[in-house]
Amino acid sequence: MSGRHRKPTASSVNVAKIAFTGAVLGGGSIALASQAAAATDGEWDQVARCESGGNWAINTGNGYHGGVQFSASTWSSHGGGQYAPSAELATKEQQIAVAERVLATQGRGAWPVCGGPLSGPSPREVPAPAGLDAPLDAPGVNGAPAPDAPPQDAPPPAPVQLASFDRPAPPEAPPADLPAPPEELPPAPVADAPRPAR
Repeated sequence: MSGRHRKPTASSVNVAKIAFTGAVLGGGSIALASQAAAATDGEWDQVARCESGGNWAINTGNGYHGGVQFSASTWSSHGGGQYAPSAELATKEQQIAVAERVLATQGRGAWPVCGGPLSGPSPREVPAPAGLDAPLDAPGVNGAPAPDAPPQDAPPPAPVQLASFDRPAPPEAPPADLPAPPEELPPAPVADAPRPAR
């Protein structure tokens, strides 16, 4: 070895260009493949058959609602309130739209027994029912009063003056007269005595 570097040949440069182009194009097809693997309506139907017998309007009173059995907190935290106050009151399409959000944040583990057939999440846009200006679970809707806004320029509260510890403590109260101790009881008969534990 003389320590000299050889100039890259034209063929090695072309091989590098082809490899780079293939990597870029291959990466794009991988990105497209993840979109193609999105959960289908058929997969959601399978989950609903497993979770609720395929009844998208079910409310059995066990705390889970709708076709894929949402808890109230999951329904609300994933935007279900824009459709209905509870999952069983929403359409199948609306429930699937919320389920896609759950799948995106929690994965198939949100349905540990029935989530097996799900592939990947695919965002769905389902319009909210007409006439809804605010989500149904927003404060001030569904009968709950909206909280009062705090005053804008409220002054800070005045500091509290604590009592001085320089004063002597008040005298202790004399002990109250205690009742007389109970009379001694005779010993328990041997037959009624508890047996030792083994």
